Amino acid sequence: MKVDHVMSSTTGPADAPRAVARAARIGFDGVFSVETAHDPYLQLAAGIPSGPGLEFGTAIAVAFPRSPMTTAMIAWDLQAQSEGRFLLGLGTQIRAHITRRFSTVWDSPGPRMREYIEAMRAIWATWQRGEALRYDGDFYQFSLMTPFFDPGPIPFDPPKVYISAVGPFNCRLVGTHCDGIHVHAFHTEKYLDEFVIPSVRAGADQAGRPLEEIEFVSAAFCVTGRDEAEMAVSRQAVKQQIAFYASTPAYRGVLDIEGWDFGPTLTAMSKRGKWIEMADVIEDEVVEKFAVVAPIDELGAAIRRRYEGRLDRVAYYTLSNELDHLSEDELARLVASTR
Repeated sequence: MKVDHVMSSTTGPADAPRAVARAARIGFDGVFSVETAHDPYLQLAAGIPSGPGLEFGTAIAVAFPRSPMTTAMIAWDLQAQSEGRFLLGLGTQIRAHITRRFSTVWDSPGPRMREYIEAMRAIWATWQRGEALRYDGDFYQFSLMTPFFDPGPIPFDPPKVYISAVGPFNCRLVGTHCDGIHVHAFHTEKYLDEFVIPSVRAGADQAGRPLEEIEFVSAAFCVTGRDEAEMAVSRQAVKQQIAFYASTPAYRGVLDIEGWDFGPTLTAMSKRGKWIEMADVIEDEVVEKFAVVAPIDELGAAIRRRYEGRLDRVAYYTLSNELDHLSEDELARLVASTR
């Protein structure tokens, strides 16, 4: 199991080289960016030179506000810059963000994502092998690529494509079209075992692919600390994050598979601005389902016990930033014990 560092939302392009160099010293296998307060591709472009040998990826970049041609070009350049170690992670986001934050079209997100992937691969085939650009889908059509705009081949395979998937369509799409899946951190073991993995397998079976070809990637909620006081702070922070995700109807399937009915309550509270109070709805037994709970010196082994055989790559998801307060030696021991 590979262990990755996810750059925080406050890490801008100017800070990325330092963050990547630290991740390399600690011994992480890869560094991922997220699309929150900074552009995820600029973070990586700035950071890649500081992490020779590391893998780099987006976890995730929002697909639809960018044309497949735009994303194909960015990914092509990052694949060349990283010497073939770039993992393109894409997500659909949800309707409100696509229409109200990005002011772009939300229409059949699953089929649109399928075409997005197919179109990028057609574009890459044109650049890598000189094939005529011909992609004619319901959402995207590409038929023009002149030499002036063609970056030409690179001495590496085209980038691998991963998508985030919560619902059944995109989980099956992973199996038919993708190299990997970014499983949302808002998950339980039961959700992985009874929904995500079987749905991806169904897609892989449809495409005649072995499931082993597909990489499962996620971050783990961690309730941890050096003593009980630190763990109590960590637990409250994780409760807050669980409550935030549970209030979003798009993630309701995770609650349904566990038989929990507090989602509508949290949604109503969020609409009234009761963000802090929402954490009180989350009981300790719910935290145990979503999070790996262990003292810091036992955390790596606990993560491995939960995810070995389920995930191929794991990162630490923590809201209270207690991991950031560890020394590089302490973090190196954590990474080694997780691996």
